[in-house]
Formats: sequence, structure tokens, C-alpha cells
Amino acid sequence: MKTPLKHFPLGLLALCFLLQSTASIGQQKKKPNLLFIITDQQRFDAMSVAGNKILKTPNMDRLAKQGARFKNAYSPSAVCGPSRSSILTGTTVENNGMKVNEYAYDYKKEGLMTMPTFDEILSENGYRCEYYGKWHSLTSKAKVYKNPQKTAKNGKSIFGPEGQTHIYMDYLNEKSPKRPLKPGELYDQITERPYRTNPLDKFHGKTYEEIKENNLRFIQPDLNGELLIDKEYTMTAFQAKQTMEALERLKDSTFSITCAFHSPHAPMLPTAPYYDMYPVKDMPIPKSMTDQMLNSPYKKTNGRLEHPEYADPEKIKYMISSYYGLVKEVDDWVGKILDKLEELHIADNTLVVFTSDHGEMLGAHGMREKNVFYEESAHVPLLLRFPKKIKEKTVLSGYTSTIDLLPTILDYLQVQPHPSDGTSLKGMIEGTAKNQGKYVVQEWDYRGDTEPNYMIVKDGWKLIIPYTETSKVLNAMYNLNKDPYEMTNLLGNNPEREKYTQKAEELRNTLLEWLKKNNSSHTEGVQKRKLI
Repeated sequence: MKTPLKHFPLGLLALCFLLQSTASIGQQKKKPNLLFIITDQQRFDAMSVAGNKILKTPNMDRLAKQGARFKNAYSPSAVCGPSRSSILTGTTVENNGMKVNEYAYDYKKEGLMTMPTFDEILSENGYRCEYYGKWHSLTSKAKVYKNPQKTAKNGKSIFGPEGQTHIYMDYLNEKSPKRPLKPGELYDQITERPYRTNPLDKFHGKTYEEIKENNLRFIQPDLNGELLIDKEYTMTAFQAKQTMEALERLKDSTFSITCAFHSPHAPMLPTAPYYDMYPVKDMPIPKSMTDQMLNSPYKKTNGRLEHPEYADPEKIKYMISSYYGLVKEVDDWVGKILDKLEELHIADNTLVVFTSDHGEMLGAHGMREKNVFYEESAHVPLLLRFPKKIKEKTVLSGYTSTIDLLPTILDYLQVQPHPSDGTSLKGMIEGTAKNQGKYVVQEWDYRGDTEPNYMIVKDGWKLIIPYTETSKVLNAMYNLNKDPYEMTNLLGNNPEREKYTQKAEELRNTLLEWLKKNNSSHTEGVQKRKLI
């Protein structure tokens, strides 16, 4: 039986109203949370919301529909370590010094990542920061994270080399012990569990004994087939479960949680049911796969001439099928993570960012992996959701770099701005930054001027050049409006290249603006470079 309100003492009623009002005000004033989801090697068109007619990603689509999608987002650099370090610090690769993957973890060199990461800034502003999955940046910058477990059973740090693998293997050894191989099986080098090869695998048709006897070596991209473990025990599942456990544990605090999925990075070894979810026979062949690249600076890049199987119209279908399966698995777990936010009633107060460090060539131009300025490698997904702060179904065509994420995060979380090389995307999203998004630049400085060093995209035109006057690398320019698969280089050895002088110079001048803004040491070299 309910007691009539009038029978409560006035003092008790006043106290109840005061407590209720205080709780309400506390909820209103609680700082917003951050959930940062980053995949590895997911290209911009590996989402159904981006127009992919085969791959189904309802949960990435869900984020896009409930927030903002950037159609023209690009990685700072198309390789893991440099890209991730630039995203974390909101700075150019040149300015943070992390030019190559080898500088990650405990590499000793002056001037590396001297600026704070967005999580270091958030931590100073009262945020509890935790990070799950692939790190691949300076280990010293991970001190900010308060993960309950920071080392694997073998004593290895989760933020050191292969850190995610060590802690994952502790989990896998408990849940799915290693077993002997059966005929036709090989061991995956990450999980040390059996997989069945497909015709694209480097050792398809060979036995494990042959591989050991001949001391054959392979790297992650060489592995293609079906990983023979339960889908609940994959690295993707493990990283998602860690993230959901963190959300549950931190639901009443102010948090920044990163979920850094390893997938869809190689090895291309999805488990059932993802392995054959997208039938090989139905996979589309890349339109540029047969490109002879006679006038391209990337003719020999990524071992392209040594790996002709990536230009094989039948074999490449296996890779595409597996890649789509890995992306679909990520999407399923993204859905479970988003459901957890809803279940915990914290979705409305959480900014969700979804992106990738770079793309994957997937047979385009007969290539695998990344490391180049082609769209498949350079162009990435970018989705932001923040209920009542970001309008639903916002689609932006302006150019952006994921360097812009640090100032964007601080802006939406109402944290004081910090100097960076990026610009908050809030103005673009709200339509107030009319001059933002006119162009985007990407860097590459792995081997100096022996390769292209800069890419700029503006108005659907792309210029690709090295940063010195003397480099022998071919200049390249593509009109993406008419040549979206980048098969016709308008510069380089093109006998009619002089026709494009004005456009090339326009792009160079905009690149010079960007270089000067970011105090680049390569401004003079780019200025002196002969384009035609």
C-alpha cells in the first residue's frame, strides 16, 4: 500500500527532493565518455553504408545513421605505426617523428612523440583511460592506461612488441588448447592453431613437414585460408569482450576506452561461419587489377612483381572473400559493443569514434597490403556518433585526415583545446566551417625520396610526388572524377603532360600551404620539384 504524500513529514520530503535534484544535476553535469574504435587495414569502401553491394555491415551502418559519416577521410600515413601515432597526437608524421613501424614500442631516438596523446590530455582532465587491442606506437605513451592487466603470463607488456598477441594467447590456451595437425592443415603463426589453406596461400599444397624441413619463411600476408577455432575465441572476439568488460566496470566513471581490432589485417584467416560467408565465386575482380602500371611510381612496390597471384582473377577472389568475412566479424562485435552501451544506459553520454589506420589494396593494381597513395590504401572509414550533439544521418563530402580526431575529441568532450596539427571536425559537422575540408594531405617517409612522399587530394584531383628536386621517382596526378581507379597518370611519362601544368601547379601550391602551416623541413624541396 502506498502512503499518501501528505502523510510524509515536510522535512523528509524536502530531503528527498533535494537528493533527487542533486542526483539529476550530477547526471546532467557528468562529463561525456569516449569510446574509440579503430580497425586495422579497413579500406573506405568496406562498409555497406559506403556503397558496398556485397559486404553487409549493419552496425557500422548503424553508427553512420545515428551520427556523421565522412565520405572522404584519409589516413595520415598508409602504414600502422606512423598512422596510429599521428592519430593519437593529432600531429603530422614529420612532426611526431614516427616515420616507420620500427620506431614503435621501445625504440630509442630523440624527438619521438614529444607531444601528448589525446588520452594523456583526457587523463589530466579526470578521465579513466583504458586501451584494448593493437597498440603499435611508443610504449612510453601507454603509461596513461589503467588496464587491470598490463602484462601477459610470460611477463610481456600488452603495450610492447606483439603485446596483444601475448595476452590473447593466454586466453586462447585456456579456451582452445593447441591440437595436432590433420592432413591438409598448417599452423597459423599468430594463434599457433591449425588452418586450412586456400589457393592463394603461399604454402598451399605443402605439408607442415615440408615447410619445416626446407626452413621456409612466411609473413602474415602470405597466409590465406580458414582458421580452425571457434568464432568465440578469435582475436576479434577477445578484443571486443575486453572492451565490453571495461564498459561494464567503468560505467559509473568518466572514461576513454579504445578498442583497437587487429582485423581485417592479414593473415586472411577468418573462422567459420565468416570464412565462406561471402562465396568466392561471387567476389568482384578489382577494375584496376590488370593495370600494367607502365607510368606509375608504384610498379615494383609491395613486391608486386614477385607476387603475380594478386593479379590472378581467380585467386584474388579468395582474398576478397576472406577480407569481407573478417570485416563482417568485426561488425558483429561492434554491434555487441554498441548494445552494451545501451544496456548500461550510457550511450547518450558517450562519443563513439570509428575509423581505421589505413586501407588494403585487395588486388587493386595487382597489389596486396597498403604503403601507397592509391585510394584503396589511403582512404579510410570515419564515423562519429554523439546523441543530441551530432545530428543523425549527417553525411560529409569534405576532405579530412584522421589527424583531426584529437581536436575533435577535445571539442566534443568540452576539454580545453591543445595545440595540434589538426582541426576539430565539429564545425564541418554543424555546417559552420565553410572553408574547411577543401583538401587533404597524406605523408610517406619510409625510405626517403626513393618513393613518393606526399599525396594531396583536392576537388577530386590527386597529386603524388617525392619531396626533393633530385628524386628519380615519377610524378603522378590522377583525375579521380573521371578515373576513380587511378589507371591514367596524367604526369610522369605521359607525352601530353604539359596540358596539365596548371592543375599540377595548383595542387602543389596547396600542398606548400600545408607544409608551411606545419613547419615542414620539406617545403623547399617540394617547391623546387619539377612537375612536368
